[in-house]
Amino acid sequence: MTRSLRGDAAELQNDLVLLRRALHREPELGLDLPRTQEKVLAALDGLPLEVAQGSRLSSVTAVLRGARPGPTVLLRGDMDALPVTERGDADLISRTPGQMHACGHDLHTTMLAGAARLLSGIRDDLAGNVVFMFQPGEEGLGGAKIMIDEGVLEASGERPVAAYALHVLSAGLPAGIFVTKGGPVMAAADRLRVTVKGVGGHGATPHLAKDPLPAACEMVTALQTMVTRAFDPFDPVVLTIGNFHSGTMDNVIPDEAAFSGTVRSFSPGAHERLKERVVEVVRGIAAAHALDVDVSYVQDYPVTVNDHAEAAFVGATVREAFGEDRYFDAPQPFPASEDFSFVCNEIPSSFVMLGACPSDRDPGKAAFNHSPDAAFSDSVLGDGAALLAELAVRRLASTS
Repeated sequence: MTRSLRGDAAELQNDLVLLRRALHREPELGLDLPRTQEKVLAALDGLPLEVAQGSRLSSVTAVLRGARPGPTVLLRGDMDALPVTERGDADLISRTPGQMHACGHDLHTTMLAGAARLLSGIRDDLAGNVVFMFQPGEEGLGGAKIMIDEGVLEASGERPVAAYALHVLSAGLPAGIFVTKGGPVMAAADRLRVTVKGVGGHGATPHLAKDPLPAACEMVTALQTMVTRAFDPFDPVVLTIGNFHSGTMDNVIPDEAAFSGTVRSFSPGAHERLKERVVEVVRGIAAAHALDVDVSYVQDYPVTVNDHAEAAFVGATVREAFGEDRYFDAPQPFPASEDFSFVCNEIPSSFVMLGACPSDRDPGKAAFNHSPDAAFSDSVLGDGAALLAELAVRRLASTS
């Protein structure tokens, strides 16, 4: 890494910590993040950027034009929080009841703002453009897709040649370790909701009713079996039923039984086949019990697939910038999902994990992302900002 970028990032560390903590204390959910957007705009104020705000969501898109013509690179940071009640130090945790930056998006936003400052400081040395994509609505609302629909990939006047995003982990990796891989790096995520409809009655005379509950139970078991019999174990599928609701009393047969869950897959092929097979199993069992069933199967996020060349470029950049011991190839994809996948489907991209476990916690035992006890170390803010900036610099230089 060039000495000026890394040195400038170190000098920015205190400012980055202040921004991250301000974002953390005031988290917002979903697509409408007015206070978060205000903080981002304030952090970018005075920089030589072309700044635009979204219309369907409170996004911020900023374009830095280098002094010389060249290609475009996109850097992305997500901004939304989760409906989680935080536990921890009262001076540091969220001040908004029931809302928490439990997935570290406050760090992502801060690191992207830091990269914007770093790159603005060397604008005269850049041949090309950098698009900074500050995105709401990653947690299940597909904010990246909406930003794409609103033109973020054309913000500089031409499509990026590459895109990069960082994601911090509160556990599993020591602070400061970067990890990625070529190919599938995050799972696709689908939502399944099933309502089995029968005819209620007395628990003593089930033959006079049409009991939906046993059929719904059978569906849950059959779905678990199906994923082990219809899909290659080396191209795995994860199906988890997260809730099941039916009935009011022990001696009353209910009219309905309902359950819902999440379905994860790691290849585009498995992702497409899953919907057909899941719906087929559920409807087949309902028909066998002479029951009606409503099935909703929503494909939320596709598989996040890293471009192999871009992932290798990230690995080489980290090794050269921070040292061999700061980067590892991920041995397998992560089972969580990401709407950066929509960007990956359009642009050669790499999605990178960064360990952010606090120094007083064991990465192997610490609370993971989305937990009310999850905590992230501010120490990685400068490194994250510096890596994003360095990736842009080197990628622009490689094609100029």
